Amino acid sequence: MTSNLSTSMIQYKNQQQECLTVNLLANMLWKDRNVLCLYHGYSLVNEKIDFLLNFHRDPIYPAKSYNLNAILDILKDLIQLPELPGVIDIGELKESFPKEQAITKESLISKLWYLHLNNNIEAKDVILYGFGRIGRLLARELCTDPALKIKLNLRAVVTRDPIDIKYLKKRASLLQKDSIHGSFRGVIDIDEQSHSIIVNGKPIRFINANDPQEIDYSMLDIKDAILIDNTGQFRDLKSLSMHLRLGIESVILTAPGKDIPNIVFGINHNIATDTLSPIYSTASCTTNAISPVLNLIQQEFGIIKGHIETIHAYTNDQNLVDNMHAKNRRGRAAALNMVITETGAGAAVSKIIPVLKDKLTSNAIRVPVSNGSLAILILELNKKTTVSEVHSLIMRSAATPSKHKQIDLSFDEDLVSSDIVGLSPSGIVDGCATHISHDGHTLTLYVWYDNEYGYSMQVLGFACWLSTSSIQRPLLGDNEVIKQGVSQETVTF
Repeated sequence: MTSNLSTSMIQYKNQQQECLTVNLLANMLWKDRNVLCLYHGYSLVNEKIDFLLNFHRDPIYPAKSYNLNAILDILKDLIQLPELPGVIDIGELKESFPKEQAITKESLISKLWYLHLNNNIEAKDVILYGFGRIGRLLARELCTDPALKIKLNLRAVVTRDPIDIKYLKKRASLLQKDSIHGSFRGVIDIDEQSHSIIVNGKPIRFINANDPQEIDYSMLDIKDAILIDNTGQFRDLKSLSMHLRLGIESVILTAPGKDIPNIVFGINHNIATDTLSPIYSTASCTTNAISPVLNLIQQEFGIIKGHIETIHAYTNDQNLVDNMHAKNRRGRAAALNMVITETGAGAAVSKIIPVLKDKLTSNAIRVPVSNGSLAILILELNKKTTVSEVHSLIMRSAATPSKHKQIDLSFDEDLVSSDIVGLSPSGIVDGCATHISHDGHTLTLYVWYDNEYGYSMQVLGFACWLSTSSIQRPLLGDNEVIKQGVSQETVTF
């Protein structure tokens, strides 16, 4: 017993030493040479070693493929090289070498030169139109994550309130404090004269406007920006086209959209290259959580039909106490009741995965939880399978770490909704709850998701992809932009 305890302590200390050294070398490269080191999209700069330690122990990732010794060796070689690109993803760099090939300095230099030629891209300006729950989470990430800052440059926030010192203080306080996601990791100041909140030394201009057409972004030297509308006020092509002012290149709606492409990053984001209008919807949090899992199951086993039941945290469109509401039951006190309501997730999925059209039904229950939701997928499969086969399939998809990850898998027997809060994968399959019928054709999956943070990661993943994509479009007049929309039905949360 004593021997086992000693071995565990020695193993932990060795892993801790590795993590500390990785962190130290990454910070040296950042501080002394302005080189940002990532690990499959995660910044290694200023990162707590808990992330690396937990990753070291995660059973989803094969130890031989993802041990920290290999990462450490690459970092030690990078320190000695005279010239380096500004951004290096150590995880992707390691995977670019065949498993049997030894990584030498000469081979590293060749790979790094290729990276330099393909990643020399200037950060794209970003405008947040609205500053609610999703808007503030996007702002937090855009201001703190070095991996995002090299691609996306948050310039301004648009709200309808008049801007004065009292208003700026309230907005800064809401950014600094969050009852669900905790305190902001950074320094926030206010500059009343420029109508700006300064986050970690970076000024973010606040703009007052009741109508998108009131704003001239070019006056603020904002060029070719991505505007992320998180108000939910505008949902169709005609109204969202009002954002396409001078200085705005593309628009992302953080809600299901009508007659515009509904996109789940990692599944169908490439359709953005086929549309003439630069206006997109990133669908709903539930659609982002279940579409990757459904797509995987459909490709491997085929789905004859199915039902989706979402157990969703309450949202700010519900009432705190019983009061009038346009939708049935949503007028009842959100924190005191389970509320049956509709969801458009079934219809929305068919927009993302057309082969599932008319095969899925869906419903939702809003529950007295502030964040952290669960989707139950009951699927009749074409091909007979087993629980172990399903888990193996999901594990293969989840095996590569990524900051903007669509699918993860957990075998935590004590997992509950509060454990999901702050996790970046858009959907986490609960392996302990998976069931299959005796005939092997009816599969039940439980998919957890942080309906705020996980969804925000999907929005930012798509925005990053959009910022580096070369999409050539003809120049269109205002009326032509509206005409060129992609016809899609209206879908709801």
